[in-house]
Amino acid sequence: MAIAPAAAAAEMMAGEELAGADSAPHPAREWPSAPAAYWALFVIILATFLTFFDQVVFGMLAQRIKVDFGLTDSQLGFLAGPASIICYLFVGIPLARLADIFPRKFVLAGGVAIIGVITAFGGLAQTFAQFVGSRVFLAAGGSAHAPASYSLLADAFPPRTLTRAFALLQFGFIGGVTLGPIVGGMLIGMTASWGPSTLFGLHIFGWQWIMVWVGLPGVLVALLFLTVKEPPRLAPHADALQPPVDAPLGRRILTFTGLDAVRAIRAKRRVYYPLFAGLALSAIETFGLQFWRVPFMIRSFGWHEAQIGAVMGSMLLVASLLGLLLGGIFVEWLAKKHKDANVRAAAILFGCVAVCSILSPLMSNGYLSLGLMSLGTMFGIAGAVPQNAAIQRVAPNAMRGQVTAIYLFMFTFFGAMGSFTVGVVQDYLIGVEADLWKALVITAGVLLPIATLCMVKAIRPYREEVEALEAEGR
Repeated sequence: MAIAPAAAAAEMMAGEELAGADSAPHPAREWPSAPAAYWALFVIILATFLTFFDQVVFGMLAQRIKVDFGLTDSQLGFLAGPASIICYLFVGIPLARLADIFPRKFVLAGGVAIIGVITAFGGLAQTFAQFVGSRVFLAAGGSAHAPASYSLLADAFPPRTLTRAFALLQFGFIGGVTLGPIVGGMLIGMTASWGPSTLFGLHIFGWQWIMVWVGLPGVLVALLFLTVKEPPRLAPHADALQPPVDAPLGRRILTFTGLDAVRAIRAKRRVYYPLFAGLALSAIETFGLQFWRVPFMIRSFGWHEAQIGAVMGSMLLVASLLGLLLGGIFVEWLAKKHKDANVRAAAILFGCVAVCSILSPLMSNGYLSLGLMSLGTMFGIAGAVPQNAAIQRVAPNAMRGQVTAIYLFMFTFFGAMGSFTVGVVQDYLIGVEADLWKALVITAGVLLPIATLCMVKAIRPYREEVEALEAEGR
């Protein structure tokens, strides 16, 4: 998942402060104390870590889920993706709206608790239908995490330190995607010899206990959020879109479900639409590869989960740290000459991801294949920095949470379709289990070049929008 804006975060917040200014003088804004702000950041990083850690560990279990539940690749892909967003389709945006109107620490606490409990319940599933049922509410539980996190941090850290906060936030993602394979592989190796057990009449496979173990810490992190000090919100700009004061109930309900945010996006569609389209297409491939890389390594090279986790985890750690560093440096370098540096950088890095994703499954050696996958991860994380910053830069302050939620909805929804898309291509186009690599090459070769072209198309309108904002002093 794209996580937090980094390179342009301070610039974005400085612009928002100017946007909130008027001709009358007003006192300087009071910010929370540094210890309170950094404690909130620490808990958010921990919650982000658990979210991605759980996702990666579930992906590590993919081949065992397929075998023990007797699933086809399409069913397995559905379980990993579409099953988890069914509920999100209906409540994702409204739940994200909670980040704009309720204390964000409570929104974050509820989300991480739901994710932990649902993950643990998945470890008790007895049938494919029950497994699907346990994951239906998973993405909905996390739908407000990113918007609430971004919003809380933007009000907890002044512009001069916000860049540092967003950079540190990346470590939640990096920790989850790098420790997930290592710890997940170790846990799978530990439980590999366990036979099925019985608990209250439930038939539980050895690997299902892993899901119970990794889910329960979410409840503890939810309690930590209750100790976070909620920062005061920045007042909306005077010209921000708002429902009329005397609006009827129906109009206010539509506002709550994202109507005004959709209108704001449509008003700047030349900027948003290609950015959203590029994100959606890349998310299908990113999530698809992320879920299927363990089954791919097992089927193509005969590796076991512990071996995959140890090698992949260490490679991803190096790649993620390099990507975080590369993203900031690359954008800052481009920004010296281009006002559209955020989108321009994202387009270039998208192209690099496309090359790595297409070539990786074609390698004849497992280490080379994982190496190229990790290189693609490096470019992907580097691209997430300017991509997220671009959205935050042009999003109206009063509905930043909802605009971010809609943007991330594209990533979540289409990303969830990734595992299913690869599974369908594998079952109905390839047909041979050992040739999973062909399905990965086909999806990458079709989707990522189009995603890159979408980002290229967004460069000019984004530059024009930034110039217009600067002309207004924002």
